[in-house]
Amino acid sequence: MSSTATQITPAIVAEHGLSPEEYDRVLNALGREPNLTELGIFSVMWSEHCSYKSSRIHLKKLPTEGPQVICGPGENAGVVDIGDGQAAIFKMESHNHPSYIEPYQGAATGVGGILRDVFTMGARPVANMNALRFGRPDHPKMKHLISGVVRGIGGYGNCVGVPTVGGEVNFHPAYDGNILVNAMTVGVADTDKIFYSAASGVGNPIVYVGSKTGRDGIHGATMASADFGDDADAKRPTVQVGDPFTEKLLIEACLELMASDAIVAIQDMGAAGLTSSSVEMASKGGVGIRLDMDKVPQRETGMTAYEMMLSESQERMLMVLQPGKEAFAEAIFRKWELDFAVIGEVTDTGRMVLVHHGETVCDIPLAPLADDAPLYDRPAMPRDEYKAWSGVQPLGDIPASDIGADLVRLMGSPDIASRRWIWEQYDHMVGADTVQRPGGDAAVVRVHGSQKGIAISTDCTPRYCYADPYEGGKQAIAECHRNLSAVGATPLAVTNCLNFANPQRPEIMAQFTGCLEGMGDACRALDFPIVSGNVSLYNESKATGGGSAILPTPAIGGIGLLKDIDVMATIAFKAEGEAIWLIGGADGSWGTHLGQSIWLREIAGREAGDAPKVDLAAERAHAEIVRALIAEGKATAVHDIADGGLLVAVAEMALAGNIGARLDEPLTAASAFGEDQARYLVTAPEGVAIPGAIRIGTTGGGKVAGVTLDALRAAHEDFFPNLMDAEL
Repeated sequence: MSSTATQITPAIVAEHGLSPEEYDRVLNALGREPNLTELGIFSVMWSEHCSYKSSRIHLKKLPTEGPQVICGPGENAGVVDIGDGQAAIFKMESHNHPSYIEPYQGAATGVGGILRDVFTMGARPVANMNALRFGRPDHPKMKHLISGVVRGIGGYGNCVGVPTVGGEVNFHPAYDGNILVNAMTVGVADTDKIFYSAASGVGNPIVYVGSKTGRDGIHGATMASADFGDDADAKRPTVQVGDPFTEKLLIEACLELMASDAIVAIQDMGAAGLTSSSVEMASKGGVGIRLDMDKVPQRETGMTAYEMMLSESQERMLMVLQPGKEAFAEAIFRKWELDFAVIGEVTDTGRMVLVHHGETVCDIPLAPLADDAPLYDRPAMPRDEYKAWSGVQPLGDIPASDIGADLVRLMGSPDIASRRWIWEQYDHMVGADTVQRPGGDAAVVRVHGSQKGIAISTDCTPRYCYADPYEGGKQAIAECHRNLSAVGATPLAVTNCLNFANPQRPEIMAQFTGCLEGMGDACRALDFPIVSGNVSLYNESKATGGGSAILPTPAIGGIGLLKDIDVMATIAFKAEGEAIWLIGGADGSWGTHLGQSIWLREIAGREAGDAPKVDLAAERAHAEIVRALIAEGKATAVHDIADGGLLVAVAEMALAGNIGARLDEPLTAASAFGEDQARYLVTAPEGVAIPGAIRIGTTGGGKVAGVTLDALRAAHEDFFPNLMDAEL
């Protein structure tokens, strides 16, 4: 076998992100020294991004099954039954490091990659969502990052013709040196036309389709599996470049071919490009693979096998076809002006063999690359030690509150202010099936040609996860479940994007394991299984001075089903003189919990106290009450209570409907701004009783807590335009 002239030294091994112990495993797997191409392949396949080597043992503890689940984790995306012979296919993934280095292309290619994960399985994408975390608004780099990320998401999604229908945005100093960009796509497919990635059929042709391979994105997966240093800008070549117009052609060509019986298996070329797609297809099918690198479509001259295998050029797919279907498939892709090349075949060797210029440049057993990749049970701090390490202080004395003035400040604060400046840059109506736009509890998209709707929400409260990883993990699932229920949808299933810092630190593993334990308990209690997801570790930066880890951020993307979109709730007050009800007031109180609240941070200037406890039985019971009220037509408006507490939720409903509210009792900081869980606000006409709820007031007038709607609207709407003025 030919080997490259490069001598593999310890320095080269380290540059490829492998530890000395892992390199010893490579030597044992091969029985010899690897060449550079083989080392590169081991490097990306054993990266955290591809192998999940620090997380796999914990992910196995999550609930992934249910009567609605057609396909759980392990494929390109999760699949759930939505009735009538149809399925929803969805997933969320991270593109954090690329988006910090090059925000426009990093965010754009994150959208492109998650779209491919969904249409690769036979689904037409119907909606995009995102979950974004930025640092301090006044950080010198933050305007540039916000502007680039938002333009990248909009630029790609708008051009490819899939609506971006909602998401969430948080700010915290912990993200100063490492922002988070998590993208989610939902698609719809017929249940008898779902495609999987396991290669089969010895001798079957392996086909490359889409764009040509270039040198962009080489080592992207390895870069995404390491801490940031001061050299972040030097990593720009590891960021891919996207072309949404090619992606649109690729969607249409793939769906056209999928209408035939030509495809045996199909896989997106995502992280680690041709390497991961070919290894995953072969290992899942228990077969081998042989590729002729000379036949790979290339847009640059003189590319080596190493570069072709590790490139993360965008808009590319790998397929195994039925023999004899090559010409039929090629005609479809040529019609859509896309590259098409037969680059190899399925073998029975259980090995990956690459040939370039007539020489074998790689010959690796597949098992060590995939199923037998390194697996670590990293040490985690015990929960009591973590609490001491976290430095979270007791809640302490609560300062006096000017309720009206505090409400104005909260409505204009970074985590609560209107996101209109962001979502107006997204085409959220393309396709004409968006029936609930950004700004509510959950987005809703009609299943084309029917009355059914898919509700979608992304949720996580990182400050809770830092203070108490277990309760924070529970709350992320519970809030997503609550948001879907608040529009009237039956929650179906969850995808996630688990964003954490360096797993080799026991305190970070305490965050990871604690959050997953809480998520798992919540999913089981709410019959809300996790069917797909992504793990993004090493989200910390040495460039911010002494090292900075992000807050633990297990972002949750959930979907629910509306059987009839005409029976759906929104947050807007509908008429004056309606009763406002609180579902979930504990012992008759309107709110009690100020620990880790937005009010405490924004008004008192402290991040202190315990995260709110999540009563999962109450979450389930209250969600069922809310869905029943909506189904029976009794609720005219519904809103879950989350960041900012009850009074912020009232103000958001008032602004959405341009109708004020008169509340029945004097408010305290705790009752107005406490962030107790499992709570909803519901309006109903006078005379309609809401059993088990507390009546707290009446809609009407032009004020909330003594503040005019005009003043609240100005505070709410002005934050982003004022922040981004220099970027417009």
